[in-house]
Amino acid sequence: MRTLLAQSFTLDEVAGLRQSVAERAADCGLSGARLEDYILAVHESVINAVEHGGGRGHFTLWTGDRMLRSETIDEGSGIPDEYVAEHRRPPDIAPTGRGIYLIRTLCDGASFHTGPTGTTVRLTMWLPRLAHVALQRAPIRRIRVAAGSGKKQHHGFRA
Repeated sequence: MRTLLAQSFTLDEVAGLRQSVAERAADCGLSGARLEDYILAVHESVINAVEHGGGRGHFTLWTGDRMLRSETIDEGSGIPDEYVAEHRRPPDIAPTGRGIYLIRTLCDGASFHTGPTGTTVRLTMWLPRLAHVALQRAPIRRIRVAAGSGKKQHHGFRA
């Protein structure tokens, strides 16, 4: 697991946070529609924290095990059960409820832990296989054994 971003936020930091997430997600290999989907889902979780969760929150982004994951935490009074339990698209005339629907639709995984002292939203997006290999690659140490000496010679090369 590697933490890519961890910061507190208010409404004033939302745009900068969104840009930072976009850059780091792209660096991890997300691109095209999947990148746009993840950015929008993160944005929805952050905006929900600002609008419904006390005006501020804490955001963490990390990668590991071929996944890009984020966590948005707020200190609000919680999400009403009907919003968390509902997995269908809200009616077009509904004034609220689209954020959670979008989050669930746009990501490979989403979980909501909510109660009277706050909400934690975790989002997961699978990374492309080649991006995962590039992120996890460590420098290769090549070992050369000289004939007859029995001694190993170490040469650091980046593969």
